[in-house]
Amino acid sequence: MMSEFFAQKAEQKKDWTLTARAFHRLLNWLDEGSSSGGREYLEMRRRLVAYFDRKNCSAPDELADETLNRVARRLEEENITESETPAAKYCYIVARFVFMEYLRGAQKARVLSDDVRPAPYGIDNEKETQEKLLRCLEHCTDKLDSLNRDLILRYYTGHERVKIENRRGLATSLGISMNALSIRACRIRDKIEGCVRQCVETE
Repeated sequence: MMSEFFAQKAEQKKDWTLTARAFHRLLNWLDEGSSSGGREYLEMRRRLVAYFDRKNCSAPDELADETLNRVARRLEEENITESETPAAKYCYIVARFVFMEYLRGAQKARVLSDDVRPAPYGIDNEKETQEKLLRCLEHCTDKLDSLNRDLILRYYTGHERVKIENRRGLATSLGISMNALSIRACRIRDKIEGCVRQCVETE
């Protein structure tokens, strides 16, 4: 079953990174025998961003990049060819599974959020807990070096479209791809989250 295949792939090789070779192979595959100079890739990415945006996903750019990365990985590992499935159709198949994982992740986040809410001892207790979290967040952010602190603050600045444009500008200023920026921001966020958990437990 296709669903079983993608479920297995989601669990395997999470540390896989997009190489120049894999990226060029993806470009050629999307061109389907012609040379578009990367235009087909940009158009496919635009369509995927629009797809996730219509689904009201919080980070359509990141999900589009994740989809294309998975397609590139499949090309690299399974040696599939354009004759098996049209490129655009295959990308949307992958996008559908990425979206399903996004929904599961969002649901899990809501459950975790419910789990860590303070016991119903009144508004004062909840306010105190929120203040502690904010203190720890500020403390852990201040512990970052200036470059990482600036990156993570700029990465989460803005809302929806503004946030997307800010991230594009940030990636351009750093001379890296949106995907590389997303990975770097994820690592910084994980570091902050670990620090905040420790801070909350010891404060």
